[in-house]
Amino acid sequence: MRNNVLWRKHGRIIMLLAEELKISPERALDLYYSTKVYQQMEDPKYGLQLRSDGYILEELINEIRDPR
Repeated sequence: MRNNVLWRKHGRIIMLLAEELKISPERALDLYYSTKVYQQMEDPKYGLQLRSDGYILEELINEIRDPR
């Protein structure tokens, strides 16, 4: 996936996360970049960047609630 497309996807997901958790976008940014979901988004072998924003948001929420 082209970098600029992936960059915009990251931004959308961060804003959705902020809205869902009712936190600032800055806090959502910090949370997002500390997750396994973010790491998987950066690695094409997982194919996560091809999933919908809603699916990725759900994965993020699940990870944040149960970090294992």
